[in-house]
Amino acid sequence: MSITANFIRREIIKQSYEISIHADRERLAEELTVDHLESALLHCEILEQYPDDPRGVSCSVIGFVSPRVPVHAVCGKNRSGHLILVTVYIPAMPKWRDPYMRNR
Repeated sequence: MSITANFIRREIIKQSYEISIHADRERLAEELTVDHLESALLHCEILEQYPDDPRGVSCSVIGFVSPRVPVHAVCGKNRSGHLILVTVYIPAMPKWRDPYMRNR
């Protein structure tokens, strides 16, 4: 079963999510606040689904902190079935050509 943007939004609204240690480190490195993440995730869209991830079903999403600051997050479900943010980052070269397209 895949993760939907509506599931992510509901979990953010209910405050039923967790941020992994890795995601929190990345958030701090990118100078993003928890409010930034919540705002971006409330208006996110799914970029890729990872149904076969060995750690469990997950997906990558994009949301925006402001019109010019995109944020990517890899989202999964924890053992209780709630949202977990696996990692977060601002997409940039050399990995990303633009916020929606990988630089392959």
